[in-house]
Amino acid sequence: MSVRLGINPLTWTNDDLPSLGGDTPLETCLREGREAGFAGFELGQKFPRAPEALNAALGAHELALVSGWYSSRILERGPQAEIEALQGHLALLRAGGASVMVYCEVTRCIHGDASRPLSQRPLLDESEWQRLCQGLAEVGDYLAAQGMQLVYHHHLGTLIESQAEVERLLDNTPESVGLLLDLGHLYGAGGDPLAVARRYAGRIHHVHCKDVRRVVLDDVRNRDKSFLDGVLDGLFTVPGDGDVDFLPTLTHLREAGYVGWLVVEAEQDPEVAHPLTYARLGYRNLHQLARDAGFTIDT
Repeated sequence: MSVRLGINPLTWTNDDLPSLGGDTPLETCLREGREAGFAGFELGQKFPRAPEALNAALGAHELALVSGWYSSRILERGPQAEIEALQGHLALLRAGGASVMVYCEVTRCIHGDASRPLSQRPLLDESEWQRLCQGLAEVGDYLAAQGMQLVYHHHLGTLIESQAEVERLLDNTPESVGLLLDLGHLYGAGGDPLAVARRYAGRIHHVHCKDVRRVVLDDVRNRDKSFLDGVLDGLFTVPGDGDVDFLPTLTHLREAGYVGWLVVEAEQDPEVAHPLTYARLGYRNLHQLARDAGFTIDT
């Protein structure tokens, strides 16, 4: 089984907290990401939104487009309106050669609000569960017909955060609704990435390798802090620099036939965690983890 190693620009510049790396040019992100060894990038707010310009920016550094986050509001506007709203993003991903769309329902989310602790994150009632799952099925089926796989991104501070919520969502949606397994977000929510991989390996089409510093996670929970407080406190880091045990999950995914991207996503304060240093560390550690898991790595 072969994988490619990618990175998210959060290492250099933060979309949820623009003051972090706000002055860092996209060119710096791309140049240093390639220098660190990565084969591709996920999108961020500094990337061009016109296909030709995006492909030119990535192509100048021989980088592939991995995917890009899409903020969904199915519960607010319904699946048909969502399908209309995502057309530009879909066109951009298709033009860049991406095969998955990172998809997250952001209705009532709090991960971008520094004044709201994670304990206040939104919960779905029964009617909302039904509407969300039905809506995701409709959008997922549409994207599948367009040759694009929806991969749902469970995320701290959003409606789908816990392992139980991930399981309920997958158990009530069709195959067209895939999963982005983010080991750091699941660990941060008290979940078990290996258990999810064992149960849903066939639904996992994208993987984020975010590490978590347990001592900071405990402090965020105990002191009732926000997601952004956690970022500033150093909650996240690159694989192998925190407390998440990646190897068992990656090994199981390889045994189950996973093919796709393994993506370093580690939002940190670039003034504290030097981006190129951590990009190199993340690449070196993830490369070794992938090889230890039995993957062949495509460059």
